[in-house]
Amino acid sequence: MKHLILSLLTVVFSLSISAQKISGAWMRKLDTAVQYLTIVDQYFVITTFDLEGKKFFQTRGGTAMADGKKISGTIEFNTTNKSEVKSAYTYEYTFRKKDLQMPVDGIGVTWNWVDDANTGLAGNWKITGRMQDGKMVAMNPGARKTIKVMSGSRFQWTAINTDTGEFFGTGGGRYTFENGKYSEHIEFFSRDASRVGNSLSFNAELKDGDWHHSGNSSKGDPIYEVWSRK
Repeated sequence: MKHLILSLLTVVFSLSISAQKISGAWMRKLDTAVQYLTIVDQYFVITTFDLEGKKFFQTRGGTAMADGKKISGTIEFNTTNKSEVKSAYTYEYTFRKKDLQMPVDGIGVTWNWVDDANTGLAGNWKITGRMQDGKMVAMNPGARKTIKVMSGSRFQWTAINTDTGEFFGTGGGRYTFENGKYSEHIEFFSRDASRVGNSLSFNAELKDGDWHHSGNSSKGDPIYEVWSRK
């Protein structure tokens, strides 16, 4: 019995390590664009854009469970194929050094690891509070929600409705978080390409596991938001 328990623990530990290994941000270059894949907190987003041309092409995301050999889950948004929302997927994957071998739409591709930072913000976050008229108002996102998927160095916010498949907007790029300052460097923005190349800085801190975020929005409006990991 003791040997059986130890064997089971070894299997669980191995699967845990494999799942952690796939977490983070990955990138591959296309002819005129780049594609980033972020997997964290059992969630994924994959986005294609042209940084120099300031063009956003598409994004897709949903739940993601990895077991060391396969990753599977349910699609929650897709800007080019709304009918895919709520459908299940499964992909096999392997590693070659730091590179991830995993297909896109059934075609085998290689993803390069681009995520060496460790800021403490990596996770799948949803907005749960916002300051309005001097008071913090609790938010309880349902099917319509705004999420922010963070690796150690990259961010992407997305506004979606998982019941209807509606997509309201997304933006993302690189970020830094140190000494109470959080800075975003925008590389794509689905609703306003003129924002690409801009940087925004905010005051930020982690309190009891929540991310408190304050400063001025991209429009110059004062904001104070609380984000919680899903």
